Amino acid sequence: MRHRLSAALLALCLTAGLVLPAAAAGTVPSQSEAAQVVQTLGIMSGDDRGNLNLESPVTRAEFITMAVKALPGGGEIGQAATSPYPDVPRSHWASGYVEMGVKAGLVSGFSDGTFRPNHRITLAEGATIVLQLLGYGPSDLTGAYPTGQLAMYRSLGLDKGVTATQAGTELKRLDAMYLFYNLMTTKNKEGQVYLTTLGYSLNEAGEIDLVALVGASMEGPVVAQGDWKSSLPIALSSAKVYRDGVAVNASAIQEYDVLYYNRSMATLWAYSDKVTGTIQALEPSGASPTSVTVAGRTCTIETASAAYALSNLGQYCLGDTVTLLLGRTGGVAAVVKGVAAQNSEKVGVVTAVENASYPDGKGGSYTAQTVTLLATHGQSYRYPYKATGMKAGDLVRVTVSDEAGGVTLRRLTSVSLSGKVNAAGTKVGSYSLADNAEILDVSGGYGLRVYPQRLAGVSLSESAVKYYSLNSAGEIERLILSDVTGDMHHYGILEEIRETPVSEFSTYYSYVLNVAGSQVVMPDSTTRYPVEEGPVCIKGSPTAPERLARLTSAGTGTVVSGKFEVKNTRYAISEQLVVYEYRNGSYYLSTLARVQEEGYTLTGWYDKAESAGGRLRVIVAR
Repeated sequence: MRHRLSAALLALCLTAGLVLPAAAAGTVPSQSEAAQVVQTLGIMSGDDRGNLNLESPVTRAEFITMAVKALPGGGEIGQAATSPYPDVPRSHWASGYVEMGVKAGLVSGFSDGTFRPNHRITLAEGATIVLQLLGYGPSDLTGAYPTGQLAMYRSLGLDKGVTATQAGTELKRLDAMYLFYNLMTTKNKEGQVYLTTLGYSLNEAGEIDLVALVGASMEGPVVAQGDWKSSLPIALSSAKVYRDGVAVNASAIQEYDVLYYNRSMATLWAYSDKVTGTIQALEPSGASPTSVTVAGRTCTIETASAAYALSNLGQYCLGDTVTLLLGRTGGVAAVVKGVAAQNSEKVGVVTAVENASYPDGKGGSYTAQTVTLLATHGQSYRYPYKATGMKAGDLVRVTVSDEAGGVTLRRLTSVSLSGKVNAAGTKVGSYSLADNAEILDVSGGYGLRVYPQRLAGVSLSESAVKYYSLNSAGEIERLILSDVTGDMHHYGILEEIRETPVSEFSTYYSYVLNVAGSQVVMPDSTTRYPVEEGPVCIKGSPTAPERLARLTSAGTGTVVSGKFEVKNTRYAISEQLVVYEYRNGSYYLSTLARVQEEGYTLTGWYDKAESAGGRLRVIVAR
């Protein structure tokens, strides 16, 4: 059975091993793309090593098997009830597919009553079978066989990538692969794209959405626990394995990883994300929970077994310490009692300390002081905290322990580190960055995760590094920076500074901002920030800014090869670049494409030098 899943969700978690984007209409798709599609659909499969052996010939038995597997429900064919042909006994590996192929009108035997399963199939025979799948029979064709069949085959574009050109040319597996790939994007006689008849959809561009296709064809989850290897129908020794989006050896899979697999592709995907802490809420109720909140992180429950375990019929209830094992979409695939070994510690910055309400499990609630932590891997967590003195901006280590029966928060001790990040973004000074290094850039009580390549070429001073830790190989595994990239801030236009004298010695200031096209007014204060009207850096929430900082004009220039060029100087452009048009004394939010197309004069503004982590943040077009 084929299962449908949201392409939007899958796009967040299913990119490893896929060749994207799909080929544009009228072009020949790459062999990798075509292979992944036909393997994912179960139409073709590789040998024990996963090889498709595309240069090998295709027999009639093999081709009709592929054709039947391309039918809705065709992957569930068993052994034939009787021997369909004298040379295809019931015991033949393809007897069920031959029987179904004949029943579906896709193929027939020869006049002597045989099927000749081991004969190599020709282009004319293969094209005719695929046309039958599309609903085209002899009455829809003109000309004698195979002239009409091949004319229709070519007019429908089924020949893209197929090397066989003559009616009697024997097909290779490469030809069969392209023929069935082309079938998926072709409209049938009723005008419906064939892939959609199998329960799948195309993307907005009318192309095969390979991410959604693979995701919808994945099976699982299986938790890597106990004798988990025997639960997999694919051999780990020959499977392609991805863990958290990175190609790895099967030995890299760790206990409590959540696994999914695709048999035809002989591919395994492992996910290691976990949440550990006490169960704080079950919604909509403990009788039939669909989501669970642990450590302030609310996760949808993905599997029936996890829902049962967390229900009032299972073994867990509010207040229990558990580890949620999260699957490919971030949903709960399984629940483990207590602390999973690899998830007992988190490091990050405190973003808030406040009182929060929690259900008491008896229909009521209670209030507890709660610390919100932004961890180095970019996720936020909330923990009840009884001690005092914790404040936003503190760096802390959170440890969840079965023995302690709860959560321990301790402030981190600063450690000094300085050095330049190399051009590849793989080293800081003499230290290598681990492949899965977690880097957090913070400013006060907020921040964001950044990735190593963003820091390429940046020189880090001791004051820029707040904390780092090493793994067993001596590589940096966690790194917390002090406002190095500036990417956590917002950028916009200071339109007006209003001054209101309140006494001989005191003045109130308010700042009128244009943030992403909306006007925001900062509350009156006695603080006069060192800024002037024009582009500025806005620190804190964009709707309630905490402070402002000046930007520096790069001058008038043009965008060349993705950088802003002013005379002989080029500035790296922020991925969050904000573009404004200045007309009649007012600023209007715009786009870079528009102002370039309209031939505006462009002035760029940056926050700091690129070597210090800066970027061009704002462009004003006049």
